[in-house]
Amino acid sequence: MDTPTPMQSTPAPQPLYRRMAAAIVARQNCKRTNNTEWFTNWSNRLIEMADDLPSGSGIDCGTKIDLKRSNKRRIVLTLEYHHMTEGMYDGWTTHTVTARPTFDGIDLTISGPNRNGIKDYLHDVYYFALIEQESAR
Repeated sequence: MDTPTPMQSTPAPQPLYRRMAAAIVARQNCKRTNNTEWFTNWSNRLIEMADDLPSGSGIDCGTKIDLKRSNKRRIVLTLEYHHMTEGMYDGWTTHTVTARPTFDGIDLTISGPNRNGIKDYLHDVYYFALIEQESAR
């Protein structure tokens, strides 16, 4: 008679903001304990996660994670937006996106000038990017 094997469960996919927050905390713990090998590993993982953040469509220089200002209570992202008027590029604005956890997801604040109502657009773009579930790579 075969012995039953315990059921193996697969962890549920996590949204990007949760994976980023866990990596930020792990990286900070490694820095605090002077674990340089894993500090580097977590730093590299965050660089990979940044590749999943918005880039293009005006966010022409991509999005960067501000690791100095990010912590267990917030994720801070920086970007520059390339504005267009009548089909011509006509300047840049600099913005900070701050994501804070809530009981049902995240709360975002967008800093920087609200030129042409850009903050609403940036809020939508970053909200949907950060709640994106982990994809199979």
